[in-house]
Amino acid sequence: MLLAAALAGCGPRPWWTASQVHPTHPGAAPYDSREIYRSMGYLVDTAQLRFVGSLRFLAGPTPDSTIVVFGLSLSNRALSFRTEGSDFVGRYHVDISFSGDSGYARDVSRDEAVRVHNVAETQRTDESIIYQENIPIRPGIYGVNVVVRDLQSPAHGSHEIRDTVPRFDGPSLGTPIPIYEGRGRASLAEFADLVINPRGTVLTGPDSLHFYIEGYRLPVGAKLAAWVMDHDSVAFWQDTVTLQPRDPNGILQTAKVAIAPGVLPLGSDVLWLSAIGNDSDIAVGSTPFLVSFSDRWAVASWDQMISLLKFFDRQDLVTDLRNATKDDRVGAWHQFNSSTDTVPATRQNETLDGYLQRVDTANRRYQEFVDAGWLTDRGEVYITLGEPDRTSEVPGKMGGGWKWEYDHPHVTLYFEDASGLGQYKLTPESREDYQTALNSLHRASGTTGSRETGDGK
Repeated sequence: MLLAAALAGCGPRPWWTASQVHPTHPGAAPYDSREIYRSMGYLVDTAQLRFVGSLRFLAGPTPDSTIVVFGLSLSNRALSFRTEGSDFVGRYHVDISFSGDSGYARDVSRDEAVRVHNVAETQRTDESIIYQENIPIRPGIYGVNVVVRDLQSPAHGSHEIRDTVPRFDGPSLGTPIPIYEGRGRASLAEFADLVINPRGTVLTGPDSLHFYIEGYRLPVGAKLAAWVMDHDSVAFWQDTVTLQPRDPNGILQTAKVAIAPGVLPLGSDVLWLSAIGNDSDIAVGSTPFLVSFSDRWAVASWDQMISLLKFFDRQDLVTDLRNATKDDRVGAWHQFNSSTDTVPATRQNETLDGYLQRVDTANRRYQEFVDAGWLTDRGEVYITLGEPDRTSEVPGKMGGGWKWEYDHPHVTLYFEDASGLGQYKLTPESREDYQTALNSLHRASGTTGSRETGDGK
């Protein structure tokens, strides 16, 4: 990961037109992750130069000053690289402008460079570049415009929103900030020393999700109730956090929260914090975050997560998830996670991670017309049977087809493009052979994987 720029809730609000499929709709699973970020209120550009950005807020040295913690992430592949000596260098420019209703304005501009050592690094599609900026500004309502330009090509991206910069002049909490690491700060006169997580995202696997928290003018050693709520107001995680004094006057107190992997299902959630005691109504903070399985694809809700498990071996456990009431979802998820985790000694669920990696690969390889790659016939077979041992193109009536051969189980499958539109469907005979092979695998492993097949799959 490359950190660009000096260290400097979520600002923009979700917007959707009636003609769009909202990412939280069950039929949208899995969705392009950028649309999930947009629905969470992040700054997102999906045009020439794709980025994801966020605005979070901490108290400034006086009540008339707030620190906007701006974070932006993009991938190396979004930039053009040129050779400089033995390295490859990409260069980009960031403009951040705040236009207040009162006429007050603030602009920040910066040029940045990204230096890597080989061509493969220039093609990275993950969150490989992080830009951060601490921006002191007056509290108020602002139009915020962010523009990112590639300095070595015409590519650029932008996003404009309106947001309220809060005032911290009494007992209060700053915006919880998702971070990768950092010590924070010991005084309101400083900028927080953090490497932030602009997307507020953690991928399924061994890593925990970390948050940095600040409290202001609260009793020394104040305790906070912390909980994670999903779209349906189900609390999947709860804890109590104790603030630690950081300055001699006791104005600033800080804490960190870590949520371990496996605790939360896939989807977008909100971390809520509230002071315990007399300040519980006024000292409240929240921030959205995302638990995902891919840098490109994501789900936003419980129903989408269940849809994503369409081809998972243990359909008996998926059925339990589907039938769980809101009050039972936490227990159902923990039962699913513990029952499918083949290596309990590790923090991640290797079985689920492997399945989701195959879904991600199928999405990238087998996109057809309007169908997501994982929902095509080739995607289904790849996810459930794995990589074929041999593949070859075969002639067909219209657009030809593909022949996939597996040694274990021993089966040969044919996909035919009967329409000539690049939509490869299992032939009826191959659909039967595939189901027989799949049932054989389930019997051998002792799993329950029954599901609808054919057009109703």
